[in-house]
Amino acid sequence: MKNWLRYGRKAFEACFISALALIGTDCSVEKHDAILPYLDIALPINERVNDLVGRMTLEEKISQMVHDAPAIERLHIPRYNWWSEGLHGVARAGLATVFPQSIGLGATWDEALLHEVSTVIADEARAKHHHFARNDKRFIYQGLTLWSPNINIFRDPRWGRGQETYGEDPYLTGTLAVNFIKGLQGDDPHYLKTVATIKHFAVHSGPEPARHVFNAVTNEHDLRHTYLPQFEMAVRLGRPYSLMCAYNRYNGDACCGSTHLLDDILRNEWGFDGYIVSDCEAITDIYKHHKIVPTPDEAASLAVIAGTDLECGNVYLHLKEAVAKKLITEEHINTAVRRLFKARFKLGMFDPVENVRYAQIPYSVVDSKEHRALALDAARKSIVLLKDDKSILPLKKDPGTIAVIGPNADQWLMLLGNYNGVPSRAVTPLQGIKEKVSRQTRVLFAQGSELADGMPMFYTVPTTVLFTNENTPGLQAAYYNNITLAGKPLYTEVDSTLDANWSDNAPRKDMDDDNFSVRWTGAIIPHHSGTYQLGFISTCNTKLYIDDSLVTKTIYHFRDEYGDPRLRKTSPMKLKAGRKYKVVVEAIETFADAQLQLVWAAPKPNLLPDAVEAARQADVVVMCMGLTPRMEGEEMDVMIDGFRGGDRTRIDLPQSQQNLIKAIHALGKPIVLVLLNGSALAVTWENDHVPAIVEAWYPGQASGQALADVLFGDYNPAGRLPITFYKSTRDLPPFDDYNITNQTYRYYKGTPLYPFGYGLSYTTFLYTDLHAARIPGTDSIQVSARVQNTGGFDGDEVVQVYASTKDLTRKTGHPFRSLVAYKRVHLNIGETQSIALMVKIPPGTSGPLELSIGGGQPDTHLPMTSNMLKTSIPIP
Repeated sequence: MKNWLRYGRKAFEACFISALALIGTDCSVEKHDAILPYLDIALPINERVNDLVGRMTLEEKISQMVHDAPAIERLHIPRYNWWSEGLHGVARAGLATVFPQSIGLGATWDEALLHEVSTVIADEARAKHHHFARNDKRFIYQGLTLWSPNINIFRDPRWGRGQETYGEDPYLTGTLAVNFIKGLQGDDPHYLKTVATIKHFAVHSGPEPARHVFNAVTNEHDLRHTYLPQFEMAVRLGRPYSLMCAYNRYNGDACCGSTHLLDDILRNEWGFDGYIVSDCEAITDIYKHHKIVPTPDEAASLAVIAGTDLECGNVYLHLKEAVAKKLITEEHINTAVRRLFKARFKLGMFDPVENVRYAQIPYSVVDSKEHRALALDAARKSIVLLKDDKSILPLKKDPGTIAVIGPNADQWLMLLGNYNGVPSRAVTPLQGIKEKVSRQTRVLFAQGSELADGMPMFYTVPTTVLFTNENTPGLQAAYYNNITLAGKPLYTEVDSTLDANWSDNAPRKDMDDDNFSVRWTGAIIPHHSGTYQLGFISTCNTKLYIDDSLVTKTIYHFRDEYGDPRLRKTSPMKLKAGRKYKVVVEAIETFADAQLQLVWAAPKPNLLPDAVEAARQADVVVMCMGLTPRMEGEEMDVMIDGFRGGDRTRIDLPQSQQNLIKAIHALGKPIVLVLLNGSALAVTWENDHVPAIVEAWYPGQASGQALADVLFGDYNPAGRLPITFYKSTRDLPPFDDYNITNQTYRYYKGTPLYPFGYGLSYTTFLYTDLHAARIPGTDSIQVSARVQNTGGFDGDEVVQVYASTKDLTRKTGHPFRSLVAYKRVHLNIGETQSIALMVKIPPGTSGPLELSIGGGQPDTHLPMTSNMLKTSIPIP
């Protein structure tokens, strides 16, 4: 029986009003003799979806097929922006818990942790979404459809976006993705907590500058054994309700217009039943760059017919003319819109609030104590110990004097990776070390070098060079209760420096938190003559004027429009000591959180001498080197030596950093090299000369705490590399060659610097009693062994099982070896655990299948902290 009959129409209308409040609409409820079927929660979801879509005009349906879908007020459908991000925390929507970048999460080799992390991300996304909706906000990055995770294979270390992935192995990536997806989508039988979107389908991993035009070419074997297995595992086991198709072509067809990829494989073969969204402007690429068809309406028709239901962009608005030209039928459009609204129904957007338990998640979960603790745990688990000669690590907490040196030692923004939120506190390595050591320990800091030539470090412009127009220290700030900087300011004050973070609030309680503006005026009087760059790190619409000339501003683009604190900088400029330079900073806040920091890269003529002097005074030196998301990432304008458009052209450290390491090494001091980066680094000289090396990735908000815990022995590192560290790009085929010949550990013929799966521990582990037996009537083998902690520290071990078939050569397309099972376990000193793992026999295997079990790959050239056991299973 219909709910309106069961409870009475007025009661049900009250429920409907409650649902509308949940999704943030203030449309009034029309009076009906019967409640509309799409509002009847007793009906099956498909009936409700069909009813709602059936009430839409063609124009209304088409309007819902772009990422910023407008409201349809007559049907009580509010505006909804489908674009939200949750790669390693709710991104670009202000305050959020920020976990290690995905490559760091991959380095944990911890399926349960990935589920915990994504559960937190989904909880915070839900809490923030409903908070926004209650305040009638339905902008980009405020929804429940998260365009995460990125499960492309990190096939080449030069790819700038590889940091967003879980690494180079399909099995590791797939298993982690399944758990991440399940955490995002929740376990409610009726509702999704959020929608997970796996991306970028398919065969997509750079080069970034060519991503809108390149054609990835592979054979069927490489497609099925390298580029698709993790997608298939994610779809079949994780059941994500969304998938994003990639920019590029694959074997000549646009990925977002490929019926082979999207229909034959994804839907028909794997049973995917969700919606497909294009990468942003990928439909534009079909006609403008790939030139598969000549016009927007043909590109839109091609994509929709192939199965791309939603566009990030606006080309789909040409679908009406495409229908008129008979390029596409309205039924194709109906199919896409039904899939989209099924997602919104599954999220509970048309149901009473009390029915949707995820709508009850309070805003207090955001940045909660429990979530901060998990960020710390994830950061600890992501750290990989690469080298520890002479047991330099762990360090004593009272070493006398410790020098912390390097361009990544005290940079909070670097820690967050890309596609990131803004934590309430980001702890840098320098801060973490200062908080860890004893009060008697002296901690010296020196930057030592720039990140690279042409990539200087920026710091907050100090109070000592800022003056108001009245020549008092600081800048005069005028606060306006509007977004036009118009009229009389609400109030004024002098800020000693410009480093403001109001989070999701306003500067004062009597101001609208998303409707205010601020103008800072004054002067900069430098102490030294030289070449400077000025800029700001901001989440607001910001402009910077020097001597009445606009020198840089936030350039809003739908890709990075709001909420992402990014550095905007001027071109290099000559400033003279003692001269007064007029400065004006204007900020307009209309969205999410408000944060603004006035920064500069001032001349630093004594970087290297200062670092050498600090190290000379120290008993031990911690060097924080590596990269930054300003250098590697998505389609960037970086063109400096070693970097191109977000990708890398070399994989060693920038020369300025190499020079610094060698200068400090020459002093003969104990050195710990800490690498912070999103991709593999060829630290070959460093491995030969530096006694201790730690890989920390972009570790998120708890970076400094986690790193200090590892360095000083309060946490025993157990991360494992999810990618191969090569010695040089000379070891690799051309970056744009997608044929798998000598890439990734599964096919690499040389000797890597550090192999996939590698990582040391402060303790040792002993494997015994290996047994492997095929389970009758299945394609599975049960592998069991006992592992004991035989060293002097409690700690985790990552048990890894690899399979290889030496009778099969690369000519038949089989890898040298493949990861087939793993498990991260904790063992106290002396403790023994029995481990049993299920292994699927790799497809196409015949002859003896060799299996190994241990703390890494077999037959590596590096010392390990565990032994390795092997056995062989005959496969008919």
